[in-house]
Amino acid sequence: MLRDDLRTLWTEPRPPDAPARVWRDWALLAVGLGGVVLEATLRENVVWRPVAVVFAVWLCLLLLWRRTRPLAMVRLAFGSVILLQVASFVAAPREPVGLDTGVVVLVLVYALPRWGSGREIVLGGAVILAACTLVTVTDDTRVVEKVAGLAFLLLNGVVGAAVRFRVTARERQLDQVRSREREQLARELHDTVAHHVSAMVIMAQAGRVLAGTDPSAAVAALEGVEEEGARTLEEMRAMVATLRDRGAGAELAPPGGVADLERLVRAPGGRLRVVLGLDGELDALPPAVDAAVYRIVQESVTNAMRHAVEATEVVVRVAAERHTVRVSVRDNGQCTGRGRAGYGLAGLRERATLLGGELRAGPGADQGWHVEAELPRGRTESGAHTRPRR
Repeated sequence: MLRDDLRTLWTEPRPPDAPARVWRDWALLAVGLGGVVLEATLRENVVWRPVAVVFAVWLCLLLLWRRTRPLAMVRLAFGSVILLQVASFVAAPREPVGLDTGVVVLVLVYALPRWGSGREIVLGGAVILAACTLVTVTDDTRVVEKVAGLAFLLLNGVVGAAVRFRVTARERQLDQVRSREREQLARELHDTVAHHVSAMVIMAQAGRVLAGTDPSAAVAALEGVEEEGARTLEEMRAMVATLRDRGAGAELAPPGGVADLERLVRAPGGRLRVVLGLDGELDALPPAVDAAVYRIVQESVTNAMRHAVEATEVVVRVAAERHTVRVSVRDNGQCTGRGRAGYGLAGLRERATLLGGELRAGPGADQGWHVEAELPRGRTESGAHTRPRR
């Protein structure tokens, strides 16, 4: 068991998309260098002042590469600590060598398990423990202080590992949400394709019956079969592109659509007044887009009911344009930052992307939470399949 855990740790890859540098890095560097200047200027008992200043500046500069090269930065930083400790042990100065600003090395200890691979974490941890062991053996401070310092140093590594685990767990949950959304969309497309195929079979049977008595009606039936076949191929391409779980079966209940929005917003038990506005030709939307509109409104209204602070109203607008369908859901509650962008909206964003559209969600400029979606209208010619109204 232990061997398997160690092998898993050793083969753990780095977290993806580690940022090279952000503005916080330059702010941290400025604070560190400012601390070095102040301490070197104001502190009187600095031993080997030029060496101590160069060493502290060196540690501050290493912070700039802590995400992209965590193991190399740990080696350089704690290798320098080992060299300085050996030099001070040989020369035996009366005061410890170095500036207190060198505490920035704790950031490197945090960054190693946060951004390093499993191999880098093991090797970097060995370097850190070697440096700590040397300092503990050669330092004259009390044992309690040595243990407390070592614990404080390692605590930063534990925090880095905890943050990495939390971020990784959230990414896995988001992946599961996206996967479930793809599965749901694929099931809806399965139902649509089944409808088209059933219509083709009925038309073909009718054409065979009419072929001998009414050739023109038989030709019309064949044209209908051709049109239904073209739509079936279109939906099949979409299904193949979105289907990820081959074991997913079709649901018996049909998915909701624009025709169901009136019933949705009038459902009892809501604490907010929901205003629904429908504009444009919404009767001939492709089934996948029709279902996506319903899901976006349903999830957004549900979130407003649960999370909107001091809200009294939710305004829903669905507008069909020539090539797109726009969905807008806004409440008039207090702005609450980004805390309400949960996994449900992540799934809707994935669905919109799969359909070739986009979805944005966030706090409004003045109040409330806004969800805006834009979906491609798809086939909207006169011959498009119209979703049955319920």
